Amino acid sequence: MEKKINNLENRKESYKTSSNVFISFKYAFSGISYVFKTSRNFKIQLIFAVASLIIGFLLKISLSNYVILIATIMSVLVLEILNTSIESIVDLVVKKEFSILAKISKDTSAGAVLLASINSVIIAVYIFVPKIKLLF
Repeated sequence: MEKKINNLENRKESYKTSSNVFISFKYAFSGISYVFKTSRNFKIQLIFAVASLIIGFLLKISLSNYVILIATIMSVLVLEILNTSIESIVDLVVKKEFSILAKISKDTSAGAVLLASINSVIIAVYIFVPKIKLLF
C-alpha cells in the first residue's frame, strides 16, 4: 500500500521538468523498462536485433554495415516505444469507449512500426545476402 502512495505522490509532480539530469535519465530508463516489461512486440524486436548483431558478427560485416544495422535496429525500437506511448495516451483519453479517432491514432502508430520493421528486413537482406552467398 505504501508503494502505491509513493507512486501517487510522484504523479502529482509528473508535469514538472526535472532539474537534475540524472533523474531525467532515471525517468527515461524507467520508460524503456516499462516497454520491455509490457510489450510483447518490443521483446520480439529485441530478439531479432540481437540475432541480427550476432549474424553480422559471424558474417564479419563491415563497420559501416554495422552502423547501418544498429541505426536500423534503433529506429524500430524507438518507434515501438513511441507506439506504446501513443497507445497509452489514447487509452487514457478515451477510457474504455470506442472512438474512430483513437483507432486511427493507434493504427497509424502501429503502421509506423510496421514500416520500420519492413525497412529493417530490406536492410538485413541487403547486408546479409551477399555475405551468405559467399559461403556457398
